[in-house]
Amino acid sequence: MTSVLISLLEVIIGFAAGIAVGGGFVAFLTVLGIIPRLIQLSKTDKFIRNYTASIILGSLFGVYMSFANIDWNQPLILLILWGLFHGIFNGMLAAALTEVLNVFPILSKRIRMENKMLWLLMAIVFGKIAGSLFQWTILVR
Repeated sequence: MTSVLISLLEVIIGFAAGIAVGGGFVAFLTVLGIIPRLIQLSKTDKFIRNYTASIILGSLFGVYMSFANIDWNQPLILLILWGLFHGIFNGMLAAALTEVLNVFPILSKRIRMENKMLWLLMAIVFGKIAGSLFQWTILVR
């Protein structure tokens, strides 16, 4: 009987923590306007349903993979593609976040690169892609 109560308490605490983290994630995306700004920058308004479905399915898949005990041995080429997609997503998310928060104009003025803003942005995006590829091909495999 005691183990059932402890398990029930663990379920309640886990559910409450999930709601708190999920609420924070949704607040992060909506209050800062990351996804709408990303859609606006990429001029892909027609894919709004795809963005919504991707965010929901990606979140659910991430939660499932976090809790499931699955060995997911894939060929190297699939890991490279997976890492590339992670890098693109992280890079674009970071770019949208920094643009929303006006980080790039401040950073470019401080390091005296006002006229090289595109190069600065591309360096950050490709750095995130390279980091994700390294993580998925070297560390995960």
